[in-house]
Amino acid sequence: MKTVKIALVDDDTTYLFITKKILEQQQNVEQINTFMNGLEALTYLKQHSKEEGILPNILFLDLFMPIMDGWQFLSEFTEVKSNHLNKITIYICTSSISPHDVERAKTLSTVSGYIIKPISRIKLIDILNQHISN
Repeated sequence: MKTVKIALVDDDTTYLFITKKILEQQQNVEQINTFMNGLEALTYLKQHSKEEGILPNILFLDLFMPIMDGWQFLSEFTEVKSNHLNKITIYICTSSISPHDVERAKTLSTVSGYIIKPISRIKLIDILNQHISN
């Protein structure tokens, strides 16, 4: 059975707790890493950029966080040249309903989707199943 590794990048501890609980109940989720801001996540990804087996397959990214927000993360992420990092599927998962943010996300080839919180259990499972079937 194909499994996935997930990274959650968000400063909302309640969101992290609930989302992690939902993901832990899925048989095909092998690993879940949580990061409180974009810098923590980027540092981790850079440190492991040559180790495909450790990197997440899917990354859920909040836009508004302290230290390094989602937009800054995406900007710096695209600068890192690594074949393994290019395989990570990124979903913006935010409470922002701003049309400007939605449009900006659509212009980034690194972003696979824009999800407005709260993310439902059904949506999470959909994303996992979609990833596994590809």
